Amino acid sequence: MAFNHLPAGVYDALVPLSVTPVTHSVPMAKNHRSDRPSAQPTSRLSPGTILDRLAAGPSRASRITHTEHLPPREGRHAVWPDRIRSEVIAAVRACGIDHPWVHQARAAEHALDGESVVVATGTASGKSLAYLVPVLSTLLDGSEAPNGRGTTALYLAPTKALAADQCRSVKEFSQPLGHSVRPAVYDGDTPVEEREWVRQYANYVLTNPDMLHRGILPSHPRWSSFLRALKYVVIDECHTYRGVFGSHVAQVLRRLRRLCARYGASPVFLLASATAAEPSEAAGRLTGLRVVEVADDASPRGELVFALWEPPLTEMQGEKGAPVRRTATAETADLLTDLTVQGVRSVAFVRSRRGAELISVIAQERLAEVDRSLVRRVAAYRGGYLPEERRALEQALHSGELLGLAATTALELGIDVSGLDAVLIAGYPGTRASLWQQAGRAGRSGQGALAVLIARDDPLDTFLVHHPEALFDQPVESTVLDPDNPYVLAPHLCAAAAELPLTDDDLELFGPACEELLPQLEAAKLLRRRTTAWHWTRRERAADLADIRGEGGRPVQVVEAGTGRLLGTVDAGAAHATVHEGAVHLHQGRTYLVRSLDLEDSVALVEQAGPTYSTVARDTTAISVLETDIEVPWGDGRLCYGSVEVTNQVVSFLRRRLITGEVLGETKLDLPPRTLRTRAVWWTVTEDQLDEARINPEILGGALHAAEHASIGMLPLFATCDRWDIGGVSIPLHPDTLLPTVFVYDGHPGGAGFAERAFHTARAWLTATHQAIASCECEAGCPSCIQSPKCGNGNDPLHKRGAVRLLTVLLRGAPEEKTGPLPAGPPPRPEGGRTGVPPAGVPPAGVPPAEEATPSGSAEDPDRADTGSGSGSGSGSGSGCGGVGYGAGAGSG
Repeated sequence: MAFNHLPAGVYDALVPLSVTPVTHSVPMAKNHRSDRPSAQPTSRLSPGTILDRLAAGPSRASRITHTEHLPPREGRHAVWPDRIRSEVIAAVRACGIDHPWVHQARAAEHALDGESVVVATGTASGKSLAYLVPVLSTLLDGSEAPNGRGTTALYLAPTKALAADQCRSVKEFSQPLGHSVRPAVYDGDTPVEEREWVRQYANYVLTNPDMLHRGILPSHPRWSSFLRALKYVVIDECHTYRGVFGSHVAQVLRRLRRLCARYGASPVFLLASATAAEPSEAAGRLTGLRVVEVADDASPRGELVFALWEPPLTEMQGEKGAPVRRTATAETADLLTDLTVQGVRSVAFVRSRRGAELISVIAQERLAEVDRSLVRRVAAYRGGYLPEERRALEQALHSGELLGLAATTALELGIDVSGLDAVLIAGYPGTRASLWQQAGRAGRSGQGALAVLIARDDPLDTFLVHHPEALFDQPVESTVLDPDNPYVLAPHLCAAAAELPLTDDDLELFGPACEELLPQLEAAKLLRRRTTAWHWTRRERAADLADIRGEGGRPVQVVEAGTGRLLGTVDAGAAHATVHEGAVHLHQGRTYLVRSLDLEDSVALVEQAGPTYSTVARDTTAISVLETDIEVPWGDGRLCYGSVEVTNQVVSFLRRRLITGEVLGETKLDLPPRTLRTRAVWWTVTEDQLDEARINPEILGGALHAAEHASIGMLPLFATCDRWDIGGVSIPLHPDTLLPTVFVYDGHPGGAGFAERAFHTARAWLTATHQAIASCECEAGCPSCIQSPKCGNGNDPLHKRGAVRLLTVLLRGAPEEKTGPLPAGPPPRPEGGRTGVPPAGVPPAGVPPAEEATPSGSAEDPDRADTGSGSGSGSGSGSGCGGVGYGAGAGSG
């Protein structure tokens, strides 16, 4: 397909996607639609038939902007390496698998050769078997040792749910092997009485990076026999370890390698990843080792029909009279209802916990009108549930008792579910890798499947559903992480020193930034140099200094005021915007109002209620430049990258009517501000450039604000970030630059690598931003181009045409790829290193990931939760849109 909609060079920094070539087609309109029947589960329908039924009816077919057909693919077989034990091959055959796929056999061969390997193939391509076969074969060898545990293996998953699901699979698979293979889960849900047995006798331990960081490594003497025999470390779904979280996990793995060496072990790392660009380089940055790549997917695949779906415009008018589309939440709930009535097993992925709850509630209400027996067959699944609630939902989905599930990404990674017919994706999930991961949850037994991406009223979503080549003809992203981030490295050096005194020989393992950080940690009296080693000097646990998921502190417990019952938890970084006094909180389909939030004790008291509205937090943001690391001319203007300090405060919340989003009122809040030192990219324009763009002082703030909104919305197309990972501020006259300035910053202490990638892809990124604004058919700006529905300034001021002219002039001066595509690893830092090194080496309490900004000062929720938000003002008359979202949190130890 010709790239008719995108300027040349937009994707120059990316590599080809390793999927079967696709064909483009437009669906036939179907104008007949019958009322929903009270259907029972039917025999499996083809994905095309399912889509036709969804599209039947007035205006339904016109909502499909594009349909992609990925044809079925034949598999290519190989044979297992002859070093695999016959008992393991017999167990594989007992599962109905006579021959492995080529990529499975290759991965097993590398593992047996002692080479760390990453298998980067599609969903349902058998990655688990690729690493499980050599691991089980080696465990059988180890079972013949005198102590019965001559070899051990460690499995790391990003979520508890995935580790629990894998443990079930391993137990079933290894049953013919008797007691030679003893798998066990070791995480925060493991009963205390079972933990000692796991340490002493299990030879295949399944856990998550959080538990490895806080529970296993600090207690390594109790794990000495396990670590001494450790042969393999399996890292599943390794593409999820990106940004700050990935950087933390990289340092946790270096601490693990260091302790293994102390006990005489040198484990081989086996990594499994969704299809990704440069998987060996990403795996190498994560582990610190050379990793061999196996990326040629030889597995068969059923037909996949992938539809792009744009909800219709409503009769409502939004801020400034802009047209408003029906929400992706309401549209997805409608489609999930239709699929459930037809007996189609489906999962609807949504980016927020609240969104998952809302979709399930709306679908249940609509199913009750058709057949009350279907109500119990739809549920929500998200992080923050209690362990027993998660397990019950997982079992119900496995058994087929549930037909429809509204889930956050906790399920994207959490459960291997076969037999799903359809996947609904409510809003672009942030990266193409995640999009394909979610779409691949359907059709996992090789049968045909349907995937539908339902666009939110958002610049990036609107751009994608009208530019399918940006999804289907482009590669998945490279994984971005920076283990040398001082806010990441410093606390892990403390944790490592507490586990085993640090010596000069360890510095190479942890990276060159150690030399600068160790004297600072010593000056802060966190570490003490004694002869040839640095020692941890305090009584408290050093591991508690590093919050590897960037949640900003202890999770807030959500407690029912009348009964004292614990409903669940909310990440500390999201608490200000999601469980503030007066917030609406959803849990398991029930609605609660927050009566009070105690930040000191980390408790939110709630009471059950039935409000007809949802709540959206607003915040203010100020930003100052600490140091400019790199500065390049863009005509008369400048493109810069460096360190900044961001101050954020949640100041109020809006009440919005359910479904329509109509604003019912605003209530002030009194919450403390939070500060963040992070990394940012920013650009400035001069008076001459403003004159050339015909930008006068009256429209300057609106033009900058509009360009900032749209650029934040488009960045996830160029970096492996989600919209809620980044924030922005636009200021007509910033006191540090003395020029009109737009900032986009990482919403994590010390940076996450996203602003850095934005700097190195700035020409393509801002070109796509210009294209997204200019091509929108609205007159003065709408949520599909420059408006943000949660902007704390009420999207005022915004000037669409001014933004287009301003970006035109700015891009006219952009150098020809002078900043270049981002290399495989972070570029060398300028002399003097980076600023913002944490005082005392301890990460400060960060502000939550923010999004966008405008002159009067307000901040917006990064659309993660249809909850907290706002935008904030920089110094002077600037503005910043940012907000608070929160993740699944299912993997914490």
